[in-house]
Amino acid sequence: MTLTSILTNTFGRTGPPVTIVGLGGEGVLRTHGRGEEATTVIEEAFTDGITYFESARAYAGSEGYYGLVWPEHAGERPNLFQTSKSAMRDRKGALSDLHGTLTNTGLEYLDLWQIHDVRTKDDFEAIAGPGGALEAFVQAKAEGKIRFIGVTGHHDPAILTRAVKEWPVDSVLMPVNPVEGILGGFLDTTLSAAGEKGIAVIGMKILGASHYLFPDAGITPELLIRYALSHPVTLVVVGCSTIQEVRTLAHVGQNFTPMSPDNMRGVEELFAPNARKLAFYRGKF
Repeated sequence: MTLTSILTNTFGRTGPPVTIVGLGGEGVLRTHGRGEEATTVIEEAFTDGITYFESARAYAGSEGYYGLVWPEHAGERPNLFQTSKSAMRDRKGALSDLHGTLTNTGLEYLDLWQIHDVRTKDDFEAIAGPGGALEAFVQAKAEGKIRFIGVTGHHDPAILTRAVKEWPVDSVLMPVNPVEGILGGFLDTTLSAAGEKGIAVIGMKILGASHYLFPDAGITPELLIRYALSHPVTLVVVGCSTIQEVRTLAHVGQNFTPMSPDNMRGVEELFAPNARKLAFYRGKF
């Protein structure tokens, strides 16, 4: 593994160091039948020194793509932080997902297993109630099949904040981008709750599925990644489809310096007129 100068943060209060940029589960990883392209992207991230790798049961062939790569790097397992997610709301379904994830990736354990896409009060109550998925996550951690429990959401900041406060989670994955800087919710309430609890914060929706890229106005992937990292987050994840996109992500991680508050506000102002429309992932609000 080639050592690089990608910056790292501690995962939560007591976790291992993780690079401030991670390979997201979108991009070429969220496909089927593109193993050569996907494994090339994973290998590039690995070579560039990225240590955080994301997947999910819902992300097409992402887990299986990792399963093609990691057997070749078995000796590096302690240096990798592999994650996945389950959107099952019941204990039995979640445990079945975990078994499938470990089989697909060829790993004995996950570093982070996340309760995926919590949107509504009904979601919350099903997950946390008797026989709910939260029981599976707690059980898996006790059995050593996972190291950390996470929760993810991008629909309702109030629901995600409640999960952060009430559930025994070690991390939260949430949107971090200029649109959220305007709308509020995730970047004040949820982020504050995570900070008070001392859990890791992982930023997603950094590029808004590329809808937030306006090169003529200077809004590039590099700027949006830097904007996100200028918040009090542990790391950000970005899906990649090419070697060059991975290298861009790694480059920002190697050379990151925080933006000033004034510069961050300047970026946000460019998105202000269409902020609600651009927050397409929130659904109706």
